[in-house]
Amino acid sequence: MTEPLRPLLHFTAPRGWLNDPNGLVFYAGYWHLFYQHNPQGTEWGNMTWGHARSRDLVRWEHLPHALEPYDGGTIFSGSAVCDEAGVAGLGKGALLLFYTFAGKPFDQRLASSTDGGKTFTQHTWNPVLPNVEGENRDPRVFWHEASKHWCMALYVRRGEVDGIEFYQSHNLTDWSFSSRIEGFYECPECFELDGTWVLFGADGGYVLGQFDGKTFHPEGERQKLDQGMHFYAAQTYSHAPEGRRVLIAWMRGGSFPKMPFNQQLTFPTEVTLKEVGGQKRLCRQPVAEIAGLWRETWELNQTALVPGCGLIGLWEGEAFDIEAELIVQPDALLQLSVRGSEVRYDAASQMLTCQGRTARLPLGESQRLRLRVLCDRTSIEVFAGEGDVVLSTCFLPDPTHRTVTVAAPNGGIFLETLAVRLIRG
Repeated sequence: MTEPLRPLLHFTAPRGWLNDPNGLVFYAGYWHLFYQHNPQGTEWGNMTWGHARSRDLVRWEHLPHALEPYDGGTIFSGSAVCDEAGVAGLGKGALLLFYTFAGKPFDQRLASSTDGGKTFTQHTWNPVLPNVEGENRDPRVFWHEASKHWCMALYVRRGEVDGIEFYQSHNLTDWSFSSRIEGFYECPECFELDGTWVLFGADGGYVLGQFDGKTFHPEGERQKLDQGMHFYAAQTYSHAPEGRRVLIAWMRGGSFPKMPFNQQLTFPTEVTLKEVGGQKRLCRQPVAEIAGLWRETWELNQTALVPGCGLIGLWEGEAFDIEAELIVQPDALLQLSVRGSEVRYDAASQMLTCQGRTARLPLGESQRLRLRVLCDRTSIEVFAGEGDVVLSTCFLPDPTHRTVTVAAPNGGIFLETLAVRLIRG
């Protein structure tokens, strides 16, 4: 095995450094994935937009770089939209990339493609939005149906205060200021989901509310998309079919020693809005297309876990997709170990723990615990409850640890369903 740390489930660059996902867009029958890339080395620098596409979100075709440094500036993060009406004057149905030109000074620019995203043209009339402040970057462009205009959410640091500023446009090339909301840092994301608007920055701390095309009006407290150690700069797909909201983030801070690549993205997740414990929450689950990567499935149903008699090492492999539904008594302790990484649920404290990160997870009167665990060669992602509690973390398993074990040291756990699925290599 020449690249033993190359993930089987998760996207990585062929070579070099990778960070933020950029320009996520469904276009011309493909899920396009652009990303911050340094093709010249495995450390951050020389920011370029890498490019890949997929028919199914799990098998990716690497394409030539979409945007490369020029005129003394590199290419920082941004977004993509399809200009179906051709209002930018670059052709009906053109694919437009909005990005931060990291020159002196930073500004926001546009590149376009009319050949299905194979090549992109820079335009001499750039920038579309000149420098706003010293720190201004990461344009997220989206359509606001009620106002019939385009919006841009842009990270802008004014003085010592971080915030997201909104701009509006009717032609995607001329932008005017609308409003500002403070307390968010880089890589803004803003979208509507089932009549509620969502806003978050790079750390995944989100607020729900309403957006009138100019101003975001928060409703309720800030919540977390992910409580794991390695989750950053998430973005969702524009123009996704059937109204889907699909999210990918950078698993910032993973380790890939002696590999020709560095860093990975999260597995794509479907985002939904549900009421959990009397509160609206964003919930995430792996996209259904993951089934195309299952190689073998082991199932176990209607089994009581008794002290000193767990399910030890019954399943072996490098990467797994595990689903479990359990009834947990108030004093029970669940220990699910996947390649040496333990997912622990302590019913007494109502806490879920993985790789040193802990999240509160009350079960309510049903005492029912739902878990979904994706374990790859260098990461583990835990989805609990309705998917409102997620822990995404990179780790380096001991190569000899290839098994899945389940134990309940105190007893008190009834396993209703368990499916352990081996992932194709």
